[in-house]
Amino acid sequence: MIKSSQVRFIQGNEACAEAAIAAGCRFFAGYPITPSTEIMEKMCKLLPSVNGHFMQMEDEIASISSVIGASWAGAKAMTATSGPGFSLMQEGIGYAAMTETPIVIVDVQRSGPSTGQATLVGQGDIMQARFGSHGDYEIIAVAPSTAQEMFDLTVDAFNLAETYRVPVIVLSDAMVGQNRERVTLRRDREIKIVDRKTPIGGEELFFGGDEIPPMPKFGDGFFVHITGSTHRADGIREETTVDVHEKLVTRLCAKIEKNKEKIVKFEEHFTEDADILVIGYGATARPSLGGVVTARERGIPAGFFRPVTIWPSPEKKLEELLEHAKTIILCECSLRGYKPEIERIAKRKAKIIHFPKIGGTVHTSTEVFNMIQRCI
Repeated sequence: MIKSSQVRFIQGNEACAEAAIAAGCRFFAGYPITPSTEIMEKMCKLLPSVNGHFMQMEDEIASISSVIGASWAGAKAMTATSGPGFSLMQEGIGYAAMTETPIVIVDVQRSGPSTGQATLVGQGDIMQARFGSHGDYEIIAVAPSTAQEMFDLTVDAFNLAETYRVPVIVLSDAMVGQNRERVTLRRDREIKIVDRKTPIGGEELFFGGDEIPPMPKFGDGFFVHITGSTHRADGIREETTVDVHEKLVTRLCAKIEKNKEKIVKFEEHFTEDADILVIGYGATARPSLGGVVTARERGIPAGFFRPVTIWPSPEKKLEELLEHAKTIILCECSLRGYKPEIERIAKRKAKIIHFPKIGGTVHTSTEVFNMIQRCI
């Protein structure tokens, strides 16, 4: 437990665990998988010191199920995994969205598909993070690009989960998670901590009434029925009624859509007059920015944009930038990745150059600069 602000030279994965404790996480369940295992190992060491609970589960399905249960018992809860484990968690993520259960899932991406390159970087889970489970639902996903942001955005993830009663994904990658850097670890009194809205008694509805209803916990004496089937605002199943399903699912989506301007974060540099806009996130962010800085030094009007919040995407800001930027270079460690979303937002306003790199390596600043030059 962090007693006071400290500066440490640690991995991004370790920073994530420290942040979870600072944000109030008191339950972790997981299964070891490269390159996320350090999060699990660190949580195992930290949780006993704050009267928290750690469980190594038999697989990732059990892990996310345990985390959902812990959240309904009143705990802030987290799990961590990588590609194959993230795939196994998708039904649980859909269940958490349907039951409005605040949990945090950290996906430290590896190069896939399947087992792929287990120890190397990839960014191929971006669409899975948004659409991995079935049906209509909304989640929030954030993408750190430094070890410091592994701390800061993990805190944000817990706050967002508690605010909107929704699963939040920290979409990291092997390079960001295992890179070792200087990180400022802030104590809980120095960071904003949000706790879920809880009922005060009476006839409150736990699955409707309000856009984001209060959430009780087991053992407090409330009648609570939790089901992944379509249910009324009181939680009772009513899965064949059109109006009940429409009202429920529309609200689940709207509570994120209506608040996305509050949720979305992004970073931009040199965008005011940029004709060429370079987009990078996670591991590709820093070399992308480096390539833009070199271009600027040589008089090329390039700009850099980074979606910190991947889902919901920073659509409004990107549309503003596309009023003058006519070429987009999207740098990512995936052959598909974020490209469909950027194409949707651009809507033929800009030429999109997809600059993927796979095989377990990340772009260099020189490679990004050379791509910028070819676009002049």
